[in-house]
Amino acid sequence: MSDTTDTPVPSRRRGGSALAWLLALALLVLAGGYGWHRWQGERAAQAQAAGADRQRLQALEERLDALRADQRAQVARLQQAEATNRLLRDEVIGFGQRAALVEETLQSLADPERSGAQALRLDEVELLLAQGQQRLLLAGDLDGARRAYALAAQLLDGVADPAWLNLRQALVQERSALDALGDDPKVVAAGQLEAFAAGLPALPQQAPATSDAQAWWERAFSKVVEVQPSAGAVAVEPADRAAGLAALRLELTLAQAAIERRDEAGYRAALARADGWILRLWPDSAERRRQRAALQALRERALTVELPALGSTLAQLRQQRSAR
Repeated sequence: MSDTTDTPVPSRRRGGSALAWLLALALLVLAGGYGWHRWQGERAAQAQAAGADRQRLQALEERLDALRADQRAQVARLQQAEATNRLLRDEVIGFGQRAALVEETLQSLADPERSGAQALRLDEVELLLAQGQQRLLLAGDLDGARRAYALAAQLLDGVADPAWLNLRQALVQERSALDALGDDPKVVAAGQLEAFAAGLPALPQQAPATSDAQAWWERAFSKVVEVQPSAGAVAVEPADRAAGLAALRLELTLAQAAIERRDEAGYRAALARADGWILRLWPDSAERRRQRAALQALRERALTVELPALGSTLAQLRQQRSAR
């Protein structure tokens, strides 16, 4: 009897445990579903927040770009305003200068004595410019032309009328062209030739002694008969030397005259003849060779100079005076 009553107990236990497992599984499924739903919600919230952040960042970048564009526009407007102010300032200064020039011109026109003195000064300037141009073109006198143009510039600086400002600038350009030529070749050649002539008397008149031994018959008859070759013989007689020195001085004088005329052909011919007289008057020595080398350098020196085109200042002065 007891055996029959005790048999249903294990079945109830198995049914209770299965129900517990089902409940646990259901809770686990519910927990998983809730977790998955919560995770999806958080992901959606994060994605929405990231999108909002991107939108805010894009809006900030667009605002920064707009601010940069506004800044560039402001800088451009400031630069334009600065340029306009500079232009206006220059125009105001120009108006003031022109007003001062007009006032000075009116004062000079109202002063007849000043106008007369200015006319005389301009006459002197015209005369000096014409003289400088003629000295350069006709005589090749570079230094004389420079002095004439310098005096003309000094006189023109004393003319206070601003109408002659362009004339001053033209004169400055012509003076710069004259100064760019450097030293006058004629003056340089004349100075070097004078120094060369001054060094000729210092040449030795006796040939340097040689160390070669002479034969006994040469030593025996050396005091009786002296044999010299006729070609290139040095003049030893006083009369011959005096005539040779006079001829040499004449050739050097002719060379100086050719320098003054800028006659290069006559200059070189006179120096060539002078070189021949040097060979006749002094024996061979190191000093004579140096003098002949200096003479050869003088012969190769040019006397002419490429003259600039002058006369624009003079023509402008005459044209402006005739127009007034």
